[in-house]
Amino acid sequence: MASSLTCAGLLWALLSLLCAAASCVGFFLPYWLLGAQLDKPVSFGPFRRCAYPVRDEGRQTTVMVEQCGRYASFAAIPSAEWRICTVVTGLGCGLLLLVALTALMGCCVTELVSRTVGRVAGGIQFLGGLLIGAGCALYPLGWDSEEVRQACGNLSDQFELGTCKIGWAYYCTGGGAATAMLICTWLACFSGKKQKQYPY
Repeated sequence: MASSLTCAGLLWALLSLLCAAASCVGFFLPYWLLGAQLDKPVSFGPFRRCAYPVRDEGRQTTVMVEQCGRYASFAAIPSAEWRICTVVTGLGCGLLLLVALTALMGCCVTELVSRTVGRVAGGIQFLGGLLIGAGCALYPLGWDSEEVRQACGNLSDQFELGTCKIGWAYYCTGGGAATAMLICTWLACFSGKKQKQYPY
């Protein structure tokens, strides 16, 4: 099968796939914020968390359930900022994934990615990275929620971590988006071969 990509385009396709995978994995996993509650490690993502308190009626105490899961509903996400972050980051990850899959198809399909298509794809990647970056910037605004404060020693506030620390998934999501914006967008401009002109 012939490729519609140049050498720079092949690098773009590979890097686009890696960036999309890094951002999507980081977005899905609830390790954006790490803390502790009732001497158990707790972690949060925009729409998921690991370890949560449950009232044990038999003992009349609160115990920690050491499981990971998403919030029961969209409205149950602890803050409005995290709800916006979830939507914006999810949309950005979707755009990066769409471009990455198109770039991979360009490795196998002739004349799929022209110079114009490559530039448009680069613009979509830039927009996707921008959306994910906006989501990452919004995330610290939700650190003043009651759930986060319980895990951060009641010291957290907007842009104040308290006893918590930022987890690897936050860096993974943001790093994938930044690479997509800065490198993939540039490579996309040189990704497509010049289309052949056919005489009529």
